[in-house]
Amino acid sequence: MRIARFTNDGVSDAEISMYPFPTDDGLGLELTRFFRADSDDVVLLLHGLPASTDMFIMPEHTNLVTYLLNNGLTDVWSLDFRMSCRHPYDTETHRFTLDDIALFDHPAGLAELRRHIGPHKRIHVIAQCLGSVSFMMSLAAGLVDGISSVTSNSVALSIRVPTWSKLKLAFGPGFFDYIAGVPFLDPRFGDAPVMTRGWMISRMVSLFHRECDVRSCHMISFMWGAGNPGLWSHENLAEETHHRVADLFGANGVHYYRHMRRMSRAGHAVRHDDRFRELPEDYLKAASDIDVPVLFLTGDRNHVFTDSNIVCHDVMSKQNPGLHELQILPGYGHVDPIIGKNAHRDVFPHILEFIQKHGSARGAR
Repeated sequence: MRIARFTNDGVSDAEISMYPFPTDDGLGLELTRFFRADSDDVVLLLHGLPASTDMFIMPEHTNLVTYLLNNGLTDVWSLDFRMSCRHPYDTETHRFTLDDIALFDHPAGLAELRRHIGPHKRIHVIAQCLGSVSFMMSLAAGLVDGISSVTSNSVALSIRVPTWSKLKLAFGPGFFDYIAGVPFLDPRFGDAPVMTRGWMISRMVSLFHRECDVRSCHMISFMWGAGNPGLWSHENLAEETHHRVADLFGANGVHYYRHMRRMSRAGHAVRHDDRFRELPEDYLKAASDIDVPVLFLTGDRNHVFTDSNIVCHDVMSKQNPGLHELQILPGYGHVDPIIGKNAHRDVFPHILEFIQKHGSARGAR
């Protein structure tokens, strides 16, 4: 089964529409709406790096958007912010950090969303990876409001990574920027012309990944994580997904790793530098003011952010006892709770139950 890149074929019986909008720092971003019927509970999906809306609408199995639409959440939106592989920004030389996303992307995305749905509907955010980190940063900084619930997969404001990842974060950005001369890493390097920089990087990475014959899988494990493979368990992926992971996870700029290095050393989300003094120096400390319930999800085989969400749940539950929940997912890793072939049975029901708990039965927050 050959699946087209950037296809909406995974969602049927829904009106699909696109809403481009600008940020205050001059980037064009886009919201996609999957609409079946008017609803007081609206869902906003946030991808990670280097993913996009496509991770939520995969045609090869029951995807998250279809699951939500089929279970009463009939107005679902997805934000492609500056980390999206649908945009060209991460194959450019840039110095974006998660602070840029927290300050510019999520507030602008929420404002555009509110412009279309009005001020009174409940918004439930489901966020993956660095989409989760950056959104929680926006929330902690008081830059977004009117949120009824957040589901955070893999990582939020506590940042804990394996030792191998710490080594890569320590030396990788400088090496690729100034020695290898590549300002971004791309799972498709394996398809580059022979003896080009991308081709050589891919071949070198594949020497250490004998677990499968998919070079893009090897590159993604190298880019994020410390396992073989790093981001998922192979048995959790459909065969079609495994062979098209480069469609779902594209290039990402290496400067983001510098911010992650600073965060991993601190153990939690911190401001990268003093460009944006209006942002908190310590986002986890600022999170004590968050009164939005958060469902922390994590696989027990998470080789990217290990027990980050377990720790974050503990810290934020001490700040606001009884507000947040934790769900550990047996047999799952970093991103397969979203893209796994059986996630609609093993994972999505936990998300649905949490949204329903904080949705129409509870009333607006």
